[in-house]
Amino acid sequence: MFDRRSFLRMGSIAAFGSLSWSDVLRLRAASPAKDLSVIHLFLAGGLSHLDTFDMKPDTNPKYKGPFKAIPANLPGLQVCEHLPLTAKRADRYLVIRSMTHKQSAHGAAQTLWLSGHDALPTVLAPALGSVVMKELGPRNELPGYVFVPQPRGNNARAGFLGPKYNPFSSGEVNVAKYAVRDLDLPLGVDWSRVERRRGLQALVDEKIRAYDTTDTFDTLDSYYQSAFDLMKSPRAKKAFDVQAEPDALRNRYGHTSMGQGCLLARRLVEAGVRFITVTRGDNAWDHHSNIFPALANDFLPELDNAFATLLDDLSDRGMLDSTLVIVSGEFGRTAEINVNAGRDHWPNCYSLVLAGGGIRGGRVWGASDADGMYVNPNPAVGPRPAGRK
Repeated sequence: MFDRRSFLRMGSIAAFGSLSWSDVLRLRAASPAKDLSVIHLFLAGGLSHLDTFDMKPDTNPKYKGPFKAIPANLPGLQVCEHLPLTAKRADRYLVIRSMTHKQSAHGAAQTLWLSGHDALPTVLAPALGSVVMKELGPRNELPGYVFVPQPRGNNARAGFLGPKYNPFSSGEVNVAKYAVRDLDLPLGVDWSRVERRRGLQALVDEKIRAYDTTDTFDTLDSYYQSAFDLMKSPRAKKAFDVQAEPDALRNRYGHTSMGQGCLLARRLVEAGVRFITVTRGDNAWDHHSNIFPALANDFLPELDNAFATLLDDLSDRGMLDSTLVIVSGEFGRTAEINVNAGRDHWPNCYSLVLAGGGIRGGRVWGASDADGMYVNPNPAVGPRPAGRK
């Protein structure tokens, strides 16, 4: 079972690094095993915690952005005015405001976040989704680990576990007549012809397999088998068919990369996929310049629609308790606003949002200092209701 204990044991120090061992034991004792799925909304580039989930209305004026803090649906919790739908659902998520690490470069920070390990020049650690894929395997013919739209670089891949555990790439969902590439047979080719080709391939492989001193053939065989299983699977075709959703629901998610990606993620969890990472693109949230108009006009409305609708959709279908939703970047942004009206990389303190998976919402864990620069060394002990300082 993929319960919270398993999730922690797999090495996800990135998401839960602030938990003590006593916290882990308490979670283990309080929670019966559940076969969870995970949807990670990975805001690659670095979400500004100070302009979203850790607003500082009384901070030093030179650090203060133009956004107003609005009350959430729980007393004492405020979020950015450009996240109004998310504010109304605060009872469903937990905000951790004491995330911290030492990696200030995108590649190293993303490796730490996605794998739970620091980047090393000699060893490529597997992403958590790949670990889940290897340890638990797929639930059915669909892949166990899917990346929406596709991973950039090696830190989202299987590393030393081998390429057979790499994520399946969905491709960009927010396009007209979205379809997964090569899920259908080429024009003019039927399944009897495919089976003849497979028989010929097997004969050739058998002759040269004896000379293979690596796992190359096993890996290729797994690729081929997975591809054939997907192409022949009505379940897979149905899972990726986002056009089958009502227009009203698609509009609520938003016709954006994140919005339609979250809709696909819900469909994939419903079909049995264990781990889905959804991104907007490579370092899209890296706002070194003009951060405030970019967030206000584009990025935050996209996130607000996608995240809030995902929570509603999972809840309405009875899936939220068995699906852990993570919202994070690889680090936060500086309190200082630079000469280009942007905020720069800041791993010393940032925020993370968790929902579903049996996590009790409406709470804040940890705290930053008055300017949001460093973790407050003396916050309230343990998780606290949103109304407590």
